[in-house]
Amino acid sequence: MPVDLVLAGNLLVDDVVHADGRTRMGEAGGAMLYASLGAALWGARVGVVSVVGSDYPEETLAALGARGVDLGGLRRLDRPGLRTWLLYERETRRVLNQLGGPTHEEVSPEPEHLPEAYESARAFHLSPMPLARQRAWVEHLGSRRGTTLSLDPHESVREENLAPWLETLKNVDVFFTAEDELRLDGASRDPRAALRRLASGRLDLVAFKRGACGGLLLHSSGERFLEWSPSAVVVVDPTGAGDAFAGGFLAGLIAGVGLERALQQGAVSAGFAIEEWGARCLLQATREQAERRRREWFDSAMRLP
Repeated sequence: MPVDLVLAGNLLVDDVVHADGRTRMGEAGGAMLYASLGAALWGARVGVVSVVGSDYPEETLAALGARGVDLGGLRRLDRPGLRTWLLYERETRRVLNQLGGPTHEEVSPEPEHLPEAYESARAFHLSPMPLARQRAWVEHLGSRRGTTLSLDPHESVREENLAPWLETLKNVDVFFTAEDELRLDGASRDPRAALRRLASGRLDLVAFKRGACGGLLLHSSGERFLEWSPSAVVVVDPTGAGDAFAGGFLAGLIAGVGLERALQQGAVSAGFAIEEWGARCLLQATREQAERRRREWFDSAMRLP
């Protein structure tokens, strides 16, 4: 069966350190894990393009396959992959690549790794990878009409690199960013103005993820903003929340449920990601549970400023 949504990005092993001293070593992670589960939760047929090291847990890959995620786009390294420190501080998170492993570029897929079976997908999502690699994917996919192309950055958007970012984003339909990634002058004071600065070319949707504060979506062609509420669960581990949100939101776009409902799906997927260590809850969640949460959390219309 052909896939609806192709995700390109990383499958990494993480060592997680929280500000309160809690740690979790050797956790299966990477944006591909959370984004694929966040989308598959809503019935999207997902295909993953990634580079996986010999140290990535086979049981996690088997669990993804059991959830219906197509792994035909995996390329295996004959050595351990990139391992990262996820260091949560009081107000931000730092990601540090551990020494002695491959570079981020070496574990990030290239456009030529795209399986022929994935070519007809309705949507493609580029998870955080080095900007040069993401730009290569945009050049490969950006001329396709009738498909949705989304991007989540690894490199933050700043005044000094705004021009190359705009050149890339003009060929993208959806851009996901977060408070620690949107570093334009005045963005924290007036995020709406900062999001408007990004909208050019075909870029129509810019999602600004604000963690415990929910988020803000710019719908450029509709000339409006939509806000979404945060997940109504106790946060155990915020790792992967943004990726799960992107997966749930994109699943909604593909299904044609409308922006408000797609945002709700993203928030529910993120909620399953954060209420337990790693992707455990996402791996166990069902479509019925997700629908029930969506109804319970969003019993009124999204807020329109």
